[in-house]
Amino acid sequence: MEKRLLRELVGEHILGVLGTYPPGRNGMDVHVCGVNVVEDTRLHIRIPYGHQLLENQLVTIHLDNRSGDTHYDEELSIYRLSYKGVVTYKSEFEVVVEAEEYQVFHGRQCEKEYHSPIYEFPTDHRQTQVIEYSPLTKVPVPDVLCHDNKAGVLLTYAQKQPHTTVLAYLSTYDDDIFFITFPTTFKSNVLKKNNQCYFVIDGRATTPLEYTMEWNYNIIRGEVYLVPKDSPMFGHLQQVFISKNPYEIEFFNHPEVEMYHLIPDHMLSPLMAS
Repeated sequence: MEKRLLRELVGEHILGVLGTYPPGRNGMDVHVCGVNVVEDTRLHIRIPYGHQLLENQLVTIHLDNRSGDTHYDEELSIYRLSYKGVVTYKSEFEVVVEAEEYQVFHGRQCEKEYHSPIYEFPTDHRQTQVIEYSPLTKVPVPDVLCHDNKAGVLLTYAQKQPHTTVLAYLSTYDDDIFFITFPTTFKSNVLKKNNQCYFVIDGRATTPLEYTMEWNYNIIRGEVYLVPKDSPMFGHLQQVFISKNPYEIEFFNHPEVEMYHLIPDHMLSPLMAS
């Protein structure tokens, strides 16, 4: 197990994606933020446009060490984690989060982990639902402008607090998002209990952290649908995935993968708003 400090794995000043369930109302709040990894169990987080977080509120922060120089491969050889924590201090634009639980993955291996002595994994008693097939009847046109942006962050409605994961995606000119995963993954299991989710695409590959954090990202909210394997759309998009991410050809061609179609109902883009 990795003995290095968390900031040695993902960086000390990095971009993060924070998700939380706001008290007293349904849904999820999502923020793109700047993260200072103070200690293995403490994060100092800056949210440029302010927030409504409260002390003792549960949050999840996605962290990874992607950058413009990242070279992807079939093992997804970046350090990444879904940092479950609780807010212990807040001001208008900042919060401090103490860790409850996380696992740092590099490729398929868990390299570092932490569990608070009082943390318990929540039990999920929700019933599994059948996810409907995508209503698309024509093969969509991929957005070629996003060809070089290989991965985004998916936030799903896990129990107690959101779950986050980084994964390859395709986007279209109609703002649809497609991603591929195995049906046995945690994110897939959560989506089969609540098919609503968020997907965050940021410009860290081309713009500095401060600019990306304030301006260069899209937060997409919507519902997911399955793309049936016997449809022409599945095979066509599978080949587009391989063209965009040739290092993952073995994964994309695996007979057990499933393809999700995220249909957006809301999108936040600071650049568009300006």
